Amino acid sequence: MKNENSNILIINGGSSSIKFALYSMDENPTEIFSGQIKRIGLDGPEFSVKNNINNKKNNVKMHASNFKEAAGFFIDWLKKQKDFDKVTCIGHRIVHGMKHTQAQIIDEDLLNELNQISEYDPEHLPAEIEIAKLFKKHFPLFMQVACFDTAFHTTIPAVAKTFAIPKRYYEEGVQRYGFHGISYSYLMQELKNQNEAEANGRIILAHLGNGVSLAAVKDGKCIDTSMGFTPAGGIMMSTRSGDLDPGVACYLMQKGMDAKAFNDLINHQSGLLGISGISTDMQDLLRREKENKDAALAIDIFCYQVKKCIGGYAAALGGLDILVFSGGIGENAPEIRERICNDLGYLNIHLNEEKNNKNQWQISTEKNNVKVYVIPTNEELMIAKSTSEFVNNTK
Repeated sequence: MKNENSNILIINGGSSSIKFALYSMDENPTEIFSGQIKRIGLDGPEFSVKNNINNKKNNVKMHASNFKEAAGFFIDWLKKQKDFDKVTCIGHRIVHGMKHTQAQIIDEDLLNELNQISEYDPEHLPAEIEIAKLFKKHFPLFMQVACFDTAFHTTIPAVAKTFAIPKRYYEEGVQRYGFHGISYSYLMQELKNQNEAEANGRIILAHLGNGVSLAAVKDGKCIDTSMGFTPAGGIMMSTRSGDLDPGVACYLMQKGMDAKAFNDLINHQSGLLGISGISTDMQDLLRREKENKDAALAIDIFCYQVKKCIGGYAAALGGLDILVFSGGIGENAPEIRERICNDLGYLNIHLNEEKNNKNQWQISTEKNNVKVYVIPTNEELMIAKSTSEFVNNTK
């Protein structure tokens, strides 16, 4: 069943940002406009929008001191948009979905469930719950659908998702969940569209952006991923620490740091920013690495950790057929891809320098066994497709 006269609103909310997009609701959703609100709760929040029909970009003046005010401003802005009157449903990216394996209607039961686990991910879940409630209040007739980042990883076996702590904590839900699942679902779909047989091989997906994670996929199913109980685990990121010796937490608590301060430390003060002391942006660090040893060290640690993860996942997969780079860094930083792939010749990973520098789809040489791809991700489009499919299947 098609809905050519209907549109889908896509919401991707975080503690300090709201990304959004409007798509036509059909078999192949087409983006009408997209944008984001950044720096929520900070001085000078930024609201930008791009109209894909006329390719115009605009900045919208706004005032919002907190997330609720920003979401309210956004809703008021939406009501004035001519294409918004065709919206019949909203697709939300929900970062944490516990054991949900597919999209779900956002009703009171699901909101209550998410509220109960909001402490699992205080960086995302409270804001995602709040914006869903606000849209329900303003647009009670809209169907709202949750698309979970964790769903892609529900196939991870116990050997990879179980932490070495007493079993009672696992029974409470403390385990490896993994994130970036919507992005990974999109990348796997793109691989299937190109070559379904390849998509059933041994694959490592590297989502390298402000958030960073890798996933090992075999026979179309995820068998391991670098992020863990929260999105702060795994590889170091722009401001997140990645994996950290638990003894560091104990040490800092003994020094008087409470849970809130520790959460702020590992999520907002660490990673590339923490090591370099100057920037969260990889391109900025690349420009300054020759003159700043801390910037150079941050880049080296980042590449080293990703390289180690690729080697480990190749072992877990029993070999490697495809390596995919995606995310802001993975798609746009050939220097980083090159440094990561250096010394991976033992895995038959060899890059074509010219293709890599041009960010082409396939950047590996023709003679090696492992194909290396650069695939731009599109989480919003994946949410639109999943939401459209879910809505059509419920009618």
